[in-house]
Amino acid sequence: MGKHISKLCTTAFFAALCGTASAYTLTGTVSDSDRAPIVGAKVSLTNLNQSTTTDDNGKFTIHEDEEDMAIRAAQKPGNFSLNSGVLSFTQGSSSPVQVKVFDMMGNQVFNKVLQGSGSIDLSAVVEAQGTYLARVKLGSTQQTIRFNASGNYSGSFGAASSRALLKEVAPGGEPLQVTADGFDTLVVKLSSLDTNVEIKLTKSAPTEEQFTFGYALKNAPRKSKGCGKDPVLKGTKQYQCQKKTWDNPWPNASVDCSAQLFEINGREYYVTFPQNYDKNKPYKLLFANHCMGSSANHMATWVSADRDHISPYYAQKAQDTEGNYIFVAPQGNDNGTWNGEEDHKFIHQLLTHLEDNYCIDTTRVFATGFSFGAMFTNSLSWEMQNRLRAVAVYAVAAYNIWLPNYGKGAYPKQNLPIAWMAVHGKQDNMCNYNSARDSALVEILRHNGKADANGNFTDASAEKSQLKEYTNGQHVCYDFTTVDPRFPVKFCSHGADHQWSATDNGDNSKSWVPALVHEFFEQF
Repeated sequence: MGKHISKLCTTAFFAALCGTASAYTLTGTVSDSDRAPIVGAKVSLTNLNQSTTTDDNGKFTIHEDEEDMAIRAAQKPGNFSLNSGVLSFTQGSSSPVQVKVFDMMGNQVFNKVLQGSGSIDLSAVVEAQGTYLARVKLGSTQQTIRFNASGNYSGSFGAASSRALLKEVAPGGEPLQVTADGFDTLVVKLSSLDTNVEIKLTKSAPTEEQFTFGYALKNAPRKSKGCGKDPVLKGTKQYQCQKKTWDNPWPNASVDCSAQLFEINGREYYVTFPQNYDKNKPYKLLFANHCMGSSANHMATWVSADRDHISPYYAQKAQDTEGNYIFVAPQGNDNGTWNGEEDHKFIHQLLTHLEDNYCIDTTRVFATGFSFGAMFTNSLSWEMQNRLRAVAVYAVAAYNIWLPNYGKGAYPKQNLPIAWMAVHGKQDNMCNYNSARDSALVEILRHNGKADANGNFTDASAEKSQLKEYTNGQHVCYDFTTVDPRFPVKFCSHGADHQWSATDNGDNSKSWVPALVHEFFEQF
């Protein structure tokens, strides 16, 4: 005797077992978020393999009557008979056959899935003289039979004359799929096929173009491994955040104490996190590399100390009014300077550490620096094109520092482009202006030309001859036109000497550089 389960003795229960799903008519309207009708959308009952398209008013109808269902069922041939409690079934395949038996109180007394063809004695699982309901299901078709232990019944899956074959609404609802060009596919679950529905589709985001190297402009963020992790937003080392008096020429200089001091593999660095850091939001990341004689502490904390430290992180923190950046100031290893391969190793290790522990957009990592910090930033741009999206260099020089070589060392030079911006004074006698224009700039242009038919970037250095430069008064910025648009190159010249926070016409109240650099980074 089979074990009884909880009672389901309701009108709906018997209707589900004994009624026929025969005819149904599904109607509806498909529109966009503005309620405008979508013409030609495909509407499909996926389990039933029934579909249609919307008309000029975005309306649709899917109808199927008993005869249509029987014809469809006939495409899945199979036969069964129930004689003296023995259920026999045959089919031309090994599709599963589900057999369930219920008593008239709604208790399930038998449930088994069989394969192919065969027979099973139901009399062993039912009470003598009782009346039962057997539900036999093959594929998407189903037969429900009323019987007793000694009664006889015979029927056929796929017989056109069988009106009892039906398609139940799937558990959890019948899936209705709606697709249309330019819109996200939507699947809804219907509790009934005899109903009217209103469907709203959302416009698809533009398909992002993929490249062998690099990313599309305004690409979707790529989350680092640290996204979702609970970070430790507290420095591992203590530092005194107090009024600075570097050589005492600026005794009134204030500081920004929001930065925190960390250490990795014996190297120090400062980090300023957004005020309301979200572990699930991928942040942009900016490295600010200090100049000779300065330090990571000066870069991260000094405010209005001098023209080199008018605001933390080359004033980029002040530009980030929406809190979309994490700012990092690494410390040079040799009395405030940058030496070579060991510094490249430091930045690689530091970036990996940050990406592994904080939520960073790995496609929007930037670097900037002034003077010796510009030289080091430029050196990184020759080797780290796979990890840095763009750099901005102030008073750069392609000499007096270690520079990567092609195919040599742990951090070799790459024949790859990178977005690059330079700011340089024509009166600079420390980092020669002509060297920046004729050497550092040209080296970048050699790899930033528009890709050819094979996807290889070309040489755009010939355009240097068209460079527009400062003459007097206002600064001049030139955007190169023959470079790949994904790897823009901008060269800005001004009339001052060795400084990064340049102003126009002697106006020392506000530098034009920070906003322009922020705009350069924000185009990605």
